Parts: sequence; C-alpha cells; structure tokens
Amino acid sequence: MSAFNHMFWSEYQKMKIWVDADACPVVIKEILFRAAQRTGVQLTLVANQPIRTPPAPNITSIQVPPGFDVADNEIVKRASTGDLVITSDIPLADEVIEKGAYALNPRGELYSANSIKARLNMRDFMETLRGSGVHTGGPPTLSQSDRQSFANHLDKILTKHG
Repeated sequence: MSAFNHMFWSEYQKMKIWVDADACPVVIKEILFRAAQRTGVQLTLVANQPIRTPPAPNITSIQVPPGFDVADNEIVKRASTGDLVITSDIPLADEVIEKGAYALNPRGELYSANSIKARLNMRDFMETLRGSGVHTGGPPTLSQSDRQSFANHLDKILTKHG
C-alpha cells in the first residue's frame, strides 16, 4: 500500500458515524447498517431508549438517560473532526460542524458551516411562530427521493474517506 493510500485508509478508519437515533427513521437506520457492514466504518446509535442493532463488531448503540438534549450532548461530547453525525436536529448539527464533523440529515441534506446558520435562524423563527400560536405543521413524510439522496450523500462521504 502506498503512503498516500495508507494516509487515506488511516483517516477512514478513524472516521466514525454517530446517529441521533431517537428520531431517525427505521429505513435510514437500515441504510446505515448496510453501509457499516459493507465498509467496516464504526457506527454508533445514541438514544434514550434501547436500540436494536445487527450483530456486527462495528455497529453499537449507547443508551443515555431520558431528558432534553441528553443524546445530543453525548454525541457532541464524543464526535471528532472528520466524523459524520446523522441528525435532523439543527442545533446538534451546528455544534458538531463547529467541532469539524460532518452533519447529514435523514432527507439527504448535508449541512455546511454556511448553510447551518441559515437553517438555525429559520428553525428559531418557526419556533417563535409556534410559540405565538401559529400552526406551522410538521415535516413531510420521508420520500423515496429523500432516501436516495441520503444514501447518495452517505456513499460520497464514505468514498471520500475510504
């Protein structure tokens, strides 16, 4: 193995995937399980309830106590530069991006340092509207194109680090 390939392989081995698993759709978890089994990347699901995972040495779960942002705080504590965090939680995505990690939501949107601030502002605005009694509705159902976008972004990230 060349020194160049070894450097990238070492970086890939260090990358971990952290999943904000309480609200992560089952179909997205299944995509992640298949990717982890295919590539060997370390996949950890963090939730305040027990999460079933396939029997694989590189796929684990961490159960945290119930409470507001307990799982998020655990992910922020453990995520490192170059890791990938799967979450639809905008404040969590903002925090891990600040640590140098990637953040991908289950709909396939890869957040960046530039886009996350705008998303955080929109989230706060919508929260203010809801707080004043305006019904804003929830997110649409996860579509087939959302799943495909997620799988495509995941593959790009794993390929880049592989």
